[in-house]
Amino acid sequence: MSAPPIAPRIAIVGAGPSGFYTAEALLRAGTPGLQVDLIERLPVPHGLVRYGVAPDHPKLKQVSAVFERIAAMPGLRFVGGVALGQDVKLEDLRRSYHAVVLATGAAQSRRLGIPGEDLPGCHAAGDFVGWYNGHPDQRDCHFHLSAERAVVVGNGNVALDVARILLRPVDELRRTDIAAHALDALADSRVREVVVVGRRGPAQTRFSLKELHEFGTLAGCDALLDGSDWTAHSFDPPPSVDAEGRAAIQLLQGFSTHAPAQSRRCVFRFHLAPAAISGHGRVQAMHFVRPPAAPAGGELTLDCGLVFASVGRRALPLPGVPYDAGRGVHANAHGRITDAGRPVAGLYVCGWAKRGPQGTIGSNRACGVQTAEAVLADLPLLRERPVSTTPAMQAACERAVDHGAWQRIDRAELARGTAVGKPREKFVDVDAMRAAARLEAAAC
Repeated sequence: MSAPPIAPRIAIVGAGPSGFYTAEALLRAGTPGLQVDLIERLPVPHGLVRYGVAPDHPKLKQVSAVFERIAAMPGLRFVGGVALGQDVKLEDLRRSYHAVVLATGAAQSRRLGIPGEDLPGCHAAGDFVGWYNGHPDQRDCHFHLSAERAVVVGNGNVALDVARILLRPVDELRRTDIAAHALDALADSRVREVVVVGRRGPAQTRFSLKELHEFGTLAGCDALLDGSDWTAHSFDPPPSVDAEGRAAIQLLQGFSTHAPAQSRRCVFRFHLAPAAISGHGRVQAMHFVRPPAAPAGGELTLDCGLVFASVGRRALPLPGVPYDAGRGVHANAHGRITDAGRPVAGLYVCGWAKRGPQGTIGSNRACGVQTAEAVLADLPLLRERPVSTTPAMQAACERAVDHGAWQRIDRAELARGTAVGKPREKFVDVDAMRAAARLEAAAC
């Protein structure tokens, strides 16, 4: 009589929204003995909910409670503080698990691709977001907040987040979970004007209605539209725009009637293609060209001391994983990693690394379900392959942070926040996180 198949083991790399939703879908299928390990390079989970959602949007962070309920599901283990490519190789995971799901997100910011982009004072918007949210990777970033004007290139919600955090009164930020180092720097900021620039017209923006509406009520700040960048027809929405999108365009058009009255302002400009950044030793000006179809022609120069590029993100290529350079994602078909169009057995992807940086946090649920269905369909064959934890994987697990340790970090951060009148004061250093956890996770 043949031996029964070994209990299936699945690794999900990345403990952000897509990782949690994929884990939930896998475990809800009811496969007997299924074990899912959620492997995260930081000692803390929740990904962009923790490090991408702006601190003045606390309601969006409440989805973390959903992830905590998923984390408590039987068969799921959090393996924090284990970095793919540093602590373990992809081959270690593939030898230790029947299937590996990459939920590693879109960690690489797209560049503007113009002269002067490498001058001090020009930054990826994602670095600023990570900095004010206390991400360990960006805690030592420095931003020239003594400049009076900043330019944000991009017409999505991340561009609005950057502009809003720069312009919101610091006393309002004190009541959020913004990182202490960012709060101190913003308290001394001299930024008084943020120019949000789009290559296309106002009807082609990707601003959400809710995010845009905040600029109409932001204390001490005017929301303005530069009159040289548009005509009445510039606000005609494309047929594909839904009702909410039409309302956002209408709201944006309303900014054109505002007169400057406040000490700070956010100016929305359109039909401006970035051409170059100039300055002696650091950013001093940004240069644009107007396309032929723009209401006004010619070139434009904006004096500024800060530039933030919010023009998209890409998944980081990983050794041994086929990559779709055109889309900036891991090559895949419905969640199965593909090589020259053929599925790579046992290797999957979900979230932004699968479909690109699009959709809301909730969009990751359907994406995760699709990937989980692909894994479950392939599992009868995958589990016939014997797996055994490699020495590198074993060593990584022995020093990993488990879910109980993460909960201790969580409680410590909440207590730190209470002491200073904030909802949370995050640890911005990995060693401090581990110290708060007090003890290491049990070995796998």
